[in-house]
Amino acid sequence: MTDKTPTDIQISVETRYLPEQSSPEQAHYAFAYQITIENHGPETAQLLNRHWIITDAEGRVQEVQGPGVVGEQPVLQPGQRFRYSSGSVLPTPVGSMHGSYEWVTADGENFESPIPAFRLAVATVFH
Repeated sequence: MTDKTPTDIQISVETRYLPEQSSPEQAHYAFAYQITIENHGPETAQLLNRHWIITDAEGRVQEVQGPGVVGEQPVLQPGQRFRYSSGSVLPTPVGSMHGSYEWVTADGENFESPIPAFRLAVATVFH
């Protein structure tokens, strides 16, 4: 893996709590998140793999790794963006996620882009 600057690939996240899919009395809190990935670099890149670290309010950590995102391995040319939605279920009303994406450029060079930490929280909970 080479050291590309994090500004080559910009990642932004929007989250929301899903009360209709949650059961607080059973410690089941569902959250949706929408990720927007933008290629601000000079080269075309394909997203190969994802690595998530999900932490709940009790400090329990779950790692998720695998190919692509939502069944896709998008190719982004300079200036292009890709947006997808996914979700996570926590046993607590507050948690966080962060991680990284692994990419490959058109000339076969691999690099990673960090996914900044974001909060998952029920709107009425302060932590």
